[in-house]
Parts: sequence; structure tokens; C-alpha cells
Amino acid sequence: MNLKGQTTLPKPAPRQVDPQVLAHEIVERLTYRIGKNATAAKPHDWLHAVILAIRDRVIDAWIASTEKTYEQQGRRVYYLSLEFLIGRLMRDAASNMEMLDDMQAALSSLGVDIDIIAALEPDAALGNGGLGRLAACFMESMATVDVPAYGYGIRYVNGMFRQEISDGWQVELPETWLTHGNPWEFERREASYEIGFGGRVDPSENEDASQHQMRWRPAERVIATPYDTPIAGWRGKRVNTLRLWEAQPIDPILLDRFNAGDHLGALTESNRAEALTRVLYPADSSPAGQELRLRQEYFFSSASLQDIVRRHIQYFGDIRTLPDKAAIQLNDTHPAVAVAELMRILLDNHGVDFDEAWDITRRTFSYTNHTLLPEALESWPVPLFERLLPRHMQIVYAVNSRLLGEARRSGQFDDRAIGAISLIDEGGERRVRMGNLAFAGSHSVNGVSALHTELMKETVFADFHRLYPARINNKTNGVTFRRWLMQCNHGLFELVREAIGDRFMDDPEALRELDRFADDSAFQEKFLAVKRANKVALADLLRQRVNARIDPSALFDIQIKRIHEYKRQLLNIIEAVSLYDQIRSHPEKDWVPRVKLFGGKAAPSYHNAKLIIKLAGDVARAVNHDPAVQGLLKVQFVPNYNVSLAEMMIPAADLSEQISTAGMEASGTGNMKFAVNGALTIGTLDGANVEMRDHVGEENIVIFGLTAAQVNERRAHGYDPREVIGQSRELGQALDAIASGVFSPDDPGRYRDLVQGIYDHDWFMVAADFDSYSAAQRRVDGIWQDQALWASKAIHNVARMGWFSSDRTIREYATDIWKVPV
Repeated sequence: MNLKGQTTLPKPAPRQVDPQVLAHEIVERLTYRIGKNATAAKPHDWLHAVILAIRDRVIDAWIASTEKTYEQQGRRVYYLSLEFLIGRLMRDAASNMEMLDDMQAALSSLGVDIDIIAALEPDAALGNGGLGRLAACFMESMATVDVPAYGYGIRYVNGMFRQEISDGWQVELPETWLTHGNPWEFERREASYEIGFGGRVDPSENEDASQHQMRWRPAERVIATPYDTPIAGWRGKRVNTLRLWEAQPIDPILLDRFNAGDHLGALTESNRAEALTRVLYPADSSPAGQELRLRQEYFFSSASLQDIVRRHIQYFGDIRTLPDKAAIQLNDTHPAVAVAELMRILLDNHGVDFDEAWDITRRTFSYTNHTLLPEALESWPVPLFERLLPRHMQIVYAVNSRLLGEARRSGQFDDRAIGAISLIDEGGERRVRMGNLAFAGSHSVNGVSALHTELMKETVFADFHRLYPARINNKTNGVTFRRWLMQCNHGLFELVREAIGDRFMDDPEALRELDRFADDSAFQEKFLAVKRANKVALADLLRQRVNARIDPSALFDIQIKRIHEYKRQLLNIIEAVSLYDQIRSHPEKDWVPRVKLFGGKAAPSYHNAKLIIKLAGDVARAVNHDPAVQGLLKVQFVPNYNVSLAEMMIPAADLSEQISTAGMEASGTGNMKFAVNGALTIGTLDGANVEMRDHVGEENIVIFGLTAAQVNERRAHGYDPREVIGQSRELGQALDAIASGVFSPDDPGRYRDLVQGIYDHDWFMVAADFDSYSAAQRRVDGIWQDQALWASKAIHNVARMGWFSSDRTIREYATDIWKVPV
């Protein structure tokens, strides 16, 4: 008998992995699951048949992993994240299940090109940027290092948005990634939960005065239905579960209204429920947008907590042992309301007293902070929070009273510090601080790079750190090399394998053995040939997508990431304008041919970020049509940046732009992906760049600009950008050209306010760092002109990036925070 008392059935025989067997399985699934024969099948049919054949093998390992977890009865990790940017899964799963080569051969025998059908698989529209991609890397690494885990998130129907560029402006369109269905997922209606909003709070009908139990009576309810996707680790050692919630109405249609002729009104509740999981990060510039965001965050947090508690009670019985069996990691502040939700479940559903409930909660949760930007820490107006979640508001007040009492009793906090620790911001509009709630309700709070963690202690959580000095720790981010080297850069992967063998596939730190080839001229030649092949492939893609013609022999200078002023795409564009002017003014110089590529999405309501995209397009139009710089400078914005596009652009990059204002980027992971793919980094001492410099060697990275301490000093003690601009002829000319309409003759004043912001306050230190950045770019030119030197530095980067594997990061989480064996 198994754990649920059912008869144990014989296990299926292990499946063979060879091209002939796989070909038979693909045709079988095409026939019996898709309902077509090979003659009638379209490319999408072949794609689904292949995915189903891979998925069946993944399921075998998935079931075995689940059974092993229950047999061991150990602690399981639950990773709550609003984003999971998992990208395409077909190649990833086939590679991790060690069947990719056989699958390619099987398809070839059937006359199907794996590359053609792989390109049809949509990127799952479940994230936006680094936060979601990190969560995806972590899910794969948890499976790889054998950590039993669930990821919990939202099944967005239309993602964030699909970006198109119209007349240079970003246009947001829905991402229709589910048009052809999702063959990877399994709907689990039997594990659905009701989620409440609004209403009132009454004393429990069975009230025990010593327990202070309350009953929340929501005015509105929706159903959270889970969809499970198996996430396979390397070599199929373990398969974990990504569970995504979809919102559905209690009643899909109000028949009385429908029959009365109000056909649209009859669907109001259905539309209201489905709006919860339709779009990632709905614009919060309006009260309705803010409410939808809070609803989203509570919806997925509550569903996940109910699921975790249900599973724990089913298998372990006693709610008080939850911290011994469950480690819940909050990925940023979005799921912070889970702290109040677990307290509600413990207090109201299980009758645990307040002190014990708070102890259980703190021992169960840990929190990863990803930002020092106050607006990204999230806070909600008290009236909104109280109206939507009245019981949780009571709990927040009770926790806050306890927290502030503890701080006061310590005797080391004045009124200012008490105010900073409070879960309620009393300055102006009263707001619930979700970052503070996450910190207070967790036993561990980690930063994601060494610099970021120290800045957390000194800035946003300085007073919390004094109250709980052992709570903050560092876990520097990492990336999975399976996707970001082995799969996306097959040429480099095979070259490395040929040079040092296979050990790095299981132990990324073994890449260090490549160091001895850095100055080997024969290896350098092969390395540069691989890079050129990747650049040719990218050039072909850009010609197809945006009709851009770029020279693969030029230096590919790439900045691809979310568009934000602190990431300083604007600094990059201004330097491109300055370079353009210098090439035109001094054609006699030996200029390095350079292609500057940009990609990334701007938040729909972020005006300046959208203006920066427009500026990139305007500068590109002027530069690319000027015969004076033909063959020397090209600028291109690549629309709709996503994981699949990154997998083409990163292997082709020569130069990686990691140029955020020092002290503002928590870590970054794009920097790691570029470096392990053989790009040199130009960057500030920000985020993980600091540790990258320490690992790859300062001679193999191009650092410029102010440090975080210098940025803070300038902001604190006064800084006059006008004086700096006045002392830099190149900067002044570039800013004047942009502000005066040289690049926007149709609207000469388009960028006046953007430039004026640099003159007036320059919060992001664009002017302050410009000269240093420009000089660093000329150093890059000098290195590029010695291709042997360039290759040597690039190879050293690949060789020394092993420490930045997400496997290492996950092992640190497992050992230090989750206390699970690895």
C-alpha cells in the first residue's frame, strides 16, 4: 500500500532512448493525441507531438521524484514568485533528460527539422525580466541539486505585453502564448481553492475567549485553479513542480441576468475573476490598477498557502510542525502578504494562539530582497488594504504593535527609527509597507550580491538590521549554464568540451581548466570562429525581423534589459551620439566598426523609459542613414526582447553593457550570461559586477564610473551637473544635439525635458559618469584592435565564471536558509 492507502501498481518498464524508438513514439502521439497522420500534420502538430513524447519521459521521473519526497518525509521548499520567465521548454527538457541528440536524429528520420519546429514554441509569458528569469534558473537548479521544491506563481493568459515599435514608439499588445494550448501543463481542478476579498470580520461562532478566533466573511470569492508544469533537472535526477494559478468565477454565468436579456452583465463576475490572471503587472497609475495588483498578489499567495497547508496536514497531521516540513521563500515583496495570510490560517482556521502562530510563521518564511528602490519595495494605501483584506489588516496591526513594542523595549531606537521599522508608513497617506512585513515575518532576509546585501544593511533595512543583526545574509545570484551555455551556444559548448572534457557539465567550476587555453593561438582562432558564427546567425535574424543589415565583423556592443533610468540606457545612447559626432568630425582616425544593439521593455506607465526607446530609434535612424559613418557605426533597437531572443543575442555579443548607477542594481544576471558566453563586460562597480571583477580579474573587465559610496556622497552633499557638463565638451555637444531636435526634427522639443533632468539634478549620475564611460569605451576599442588580446580576455571570462552557476546559489540557500540536504 502507498501513503494514501491505495494498492501499489507495478511500475512501467524504463523507456528506451534511441532515435528509432523516439520516432515511433512521436508518430504514435501525432496519431492518437493530436489526431493526425504524418501527411496531414502541420509544423505545430509535430511540435506538440515531440513535446508529448518528451513530456511522457519527464512524467516518469516526476512521479518517481514525488514518491521519493514523500518517502523521505523531509522538508520541502516552496518558492513564491510573481514571475517565472521559463522561456521555451522543448530543448531544455530534452537536453536535461539526455535525449536531445536522439530526438534530433528521430525527427530527421521523419523528415522534420527540429530547428524549425523548436522556433514555433512560444515563450511562456510568465515574467518580465531578471526576477522571473532568476526564478526559472532557480527552479531548474533546485531539481538539478535534488532539492524537493514547488514553484508557485500565476498563469498569466496574456503575459506582460508583446512589444512592437511603431514610428519609434513602444506599443503594447497582448502576448497570446496560449493560442495553441500548452502541452507542458496539467490542469489540477481537484486542488482548487476559494479566495476571498472584502466583506467583514466577526468573532468566531465557536469563540474561545483565550484564542481570540475571528471569522472573515468575504463579500466576494473566486476560484484559484492550479496548472502544473514539470521542471526537469540536469540528467533527470529530479523533476519538480511549477504550479501556476488561474482565476475562475464561482459561477461562470449569472443565468437570471442572461435570461432577462442582460447578456453582457451576466458575464460581469466571470470577467472580473478572469482579469486577476490575465496580465502581469497591470499599470498601477490609477486606483483601479492598484487594486488589481493587490488582488493578484493576495490571490496567488492565498492559493499557495492553502495548498501548502493542505498538503502538510494531509501527510503530517499537525500544523505546528509546518516549519519542520516547509521552507517558504518569498521572491521579492510581491508575495509578502503571504505572511499575514499564514497568520490568518493559523489563528482562524487552526486555533493557534497569536504568539505561537507568529513563531511558526517566522520559522517558515524567508525573504529575498531584490531592490533598494523604495517604489519597488511596494506599499499599499491602508484604506485599500483594509477594504480588500479586512482580516489581514487586523493581523498587520497586531503584528506591528508587537514589533514596535519589541523595538522600544530594546532601548536603542528613537522615534525616527521606530517609524522606519513600522509596518505602517504614517508620513502622508498611510500605507502598508510590504517589504517591512516580509522582513518582520521571516527568519532569514537575503540580498543577491555582496554589495547589495551591505547596502541593505546601511539603507532600506538599516533599523531592522540593528533590531535583528543576524537576519540579513547574502546569496549572490547565479544562472543555469545548461540553458545559458550548453543550449544557447552549442558551438562554444562543443569547443569547451573538446578542450577540457565533460566535467564542467556537472561541475561548472571545472570551467577553470579552460584558463590554460586563453593564450593558445589555435584555440583563440577556434573561439573567435565560434563567436563569428553566432554573430552571423544574429545578423540573419535581425535582417528577417527588423530588416537591419549589420556587419558580423564589427564589434557587437549589446545592452538588453528592462528599460529603466537607473540601468542607464540613456548614458549608452548619449555616448553613441558623441561617438557619432567624433567619427564625423575626425574621419581620418582609425575607428573600430561598432554595432550598438538595444533591447528591453518599458513599463506601460513609465514615460521616461518609453521616451528613451524612442530616442534610441531616432538616433538609429540618423546614424544608420548617414554615409559619413557607414560601416563604422550602426545603432539598432530590437523589439520584444524575451528569453528566446536573449538566447540569440547573448552568444553573439562581444561587449556586454552593465552600466547601472552604482548602488542601484541589486545583482543582475545578464552580466553573468554574457561573460560565460565569451563577452567582455563594460560596467560600473554595481551589483554582481563587483564579484565578477574579483573572479575574472580586473584586467579582464572594463570598469568605469563612481562607486556606490561616491554616488551617495554626491547625492547627500550636493552635486552640480551643470558644472560637470560645462567641463565636458563631448557631453555638452551630445546633450545639445538631443535637446535641440537634431534627432527629432518632426518634434524638436521631444527630448528637452529628458535632457533638462540631467542638467537639473542628474539623479542617475549620467553626466557624472559620462567622461569615465567614454574613456572606457575607447579602452575597449584599443583591446578590440588586438584580436589575440581580446580573445584571451574573453576566454578568461568563460573560464572563471563557474562560481556564478545557480547550482552554487541554490546549494547556499539549501544549506544556510532552508536547511535541506544537498
